[in-house]
Amino acid sequence: MWLEKLHLTYFKSYEEKAFVFGEHVNCIVGENGSGKTNLLDAIYFLTLTKSAFHNQDALGIRHINDFFLLDGVFNEHGKHIQITCSLQRGQRKVFMADKKHYERLSDHIGLFPVVLIAPDDTDLIREGSEERRRFFDGVLGQAVPGYLTDFLQYNKILTQRNGLLKLFAERNYLDEDLLETYNEPLIVLSQRIHEHRAMFMQKFVPLFHKYYEFLSSGHEKVDVIYESEVASPDFPAEFRRNRSRDLHAQRTGKGVHKDEYVFEIDGVTLKKFGSQGQQKSFLIALKLAQFELLKEEKGKTPILLLDDIFDKLDDRRIHKLIELIDTGFLAQVFITDARPERSQRILEHVKADVRFFEIEKVLKE
Repeated sequence: MWLEKLHLTYFKSYEEKAFVFGEHVNCIVGENGSGKTNLLDAIYFLTLTKSAFHNQDALGIRHINDFFLLDGVFNEHGKHIQITCSLQRGQRKVFMADKKHYERLSDHIGLFPVVLIAPDDTDLIREGSEERRRFFDGVLGQAVPGYLTDFLQYNKILTQRNGLLKLFAERNYLDEDLLETYNEPLIVLSQRIHEHRAMFMQKFVPLFHKYYEFLSSGHEKVDVIYESEVASPDFPAEFRRNRSRDLHAQRTGKGVHKDEYVFEIDGVTLKKFGSQGQQKSFLIALKLAQFELLKEEKGKTPILLLDDIFDKLDDRRIHKLIELIDTGFLAQVFITDARPERSQRILEHVKADVRFFEIEKVLKE
């Protein structure tokens, strides 16, 4: 499975641009600010129905226009599938496969798996638990059928329950029967989501260990530990016993939205005690584990997006990534780089077909 063609209209810095990509390595070069990352984001958007870098879809519309249009053609074993995404300012985005509308956007996610390695991946280490949950939920959403439906439903009910708790506090009253109509589905969905996450981690962690060892010359022991209150058999009772605290805080204090993924190196926190090199190996190992797991679960090789990767990694780690290209483990790869001569030097001995695309910087209007 690979992206053969892409046409952008009024997407971010692009007025209108068409690309015909190669099946293997596509290197996007150009000055900083020319739109290289925007091109990767267009591919990400077309595969996962959202931007990799911001939560507001409207930010994808070129600043002087009222809409954007992304039109891509994927090649899957010789069969061409046209995926179109359009967004009119102030309206909902529309996704189509071969000109047929999706009833639910979630039906599209996972059909064209993608993995992005980008500079802001360091947020997974530096920031709080929400960032780590977002990463793993993103992988699960692509890999596990039904997970995204449960996850979206959980968040919808959680928002409604939090709104109800706030209303109770403002009006100084409590309707226990009404609250229970939210309690029960949250408990059931928490347990189901927790089961998905726990089973997923059993597959993911061994792959992560394998790739950390592949990337690192050190002998340190690394781990990703999934922690959840929902694992307790007493969770339903604990959830309901937390009612008074919930009412006081005006938000739900127990559930899978409080889960944590702990990153450790030699039994201590990676954030505090891991060197920069160890942290880089840790992050890339996470993404490569994501890649292999998606490949196994979906039966198709994900597209790999590498944003500004040569600036962030030393030669040894770059060599390891190139090794994965040469072995055929990676299929279609997109790489951005502000220094064309560096990319040409690094990629000149790659066995796979390599294509270069130069993006010219557009002056602001």
